[in-house]
Amino acid sequence: MSGRLRFLRTPSGAVGFGILVLVLLVAVLGPYVAPHSATAPIGAPPFTGPSTSAPLGTDFLGRDVLSRLLSGGRSVIGLAAAATGLAYLMGLAIGLAAGYSRSIVDPLLMRTVDVMLAFPPLLFLLVLIAGAGSSVGVLVLGVAVIQAPGISRIVRTATLEVSERGYVEAAVARGERAVAVITREVLPNISAPVLVDAGLRFTFSILIIASVNFLGLGLQPPSSDWARMIGENRAYISLNILAVIAPAAMIAILTIGVNLVGDAIARSLGRSYVPRGIRSPAA
Repeated sequence: MSGRLRFLRTPSGAVGFGILVLVLLVAVLGPYVAPHSATAPIGAPPFTGPSTSAPLGTDFLGRDVLSRLLSGGRSVIGLAAAATGLAYLMGLAIGLAAGYSRSIVDPLLMRTVDVMLAFPPLLFLLVLIAGAGSSVGVLVLGVAVIQAPGISRIVRTATLEVSERGYVEAAVARGERAVAVITREVLPNISAPVLVDAGLRFTFSILIIASVNFLGLGLQPPSSDWARMIGENRAYISLNILAVIAPAAMIAILTIGVNLVGDAIARSLGRSYVPRGIRSPAA
């Protein structure tokens, strides 16, 4: 087994990877195997219990819960992945510039990062949505901006450590440009802490996007989304508990799988690495 897949040798890594594969299959293939439309009522009364035509019953509009469950994973995973990827583009740029420059750029960037970290994440995102409007682009950008400061601090710390090593100093002595030194010498050697951090960042993206969708400020009706399903049906949980429990379970299973894989990767790298700057979406 290659070094990159070494984490699969651990029980937690194998279980977590299996969970992720299963959830991804549901998200990708679910809409194609859903028995009914995810957005249209199926002709049954709202909150009908499980039946042959609707194995998980119907929701508050008489739509099939199973069909919405099978179709609701793409938005959760896709938006979280896009937000996390954009956050890393911004965080890597800031962290590498601050850690490698060793000039006035470093304190200026880090003071800006400290100011950004002072804002409660969910409050910042809600204010941004209120000002710019509710859209997928605003949601992804907002989550990325929230996470970029924490990522930049981790990247800066790792860059400072790597920049003092002999192979980096040798590259500088050879007259290589800063961009070449960063891309060839620094970036590959800080990939381990960045990779470990990515799992937690992805989990955070899932939870905060789910929080916004739960509040009805993210994806708009009739979009099928696991968090939105919870928000739409929570007031009627006594009528059909599966309409709330099923999507909540999918979000929980996804986050557990990501955390198990992230922990296994950290252990396989032989380090106990706990990224800073990650806070609960409710903070």
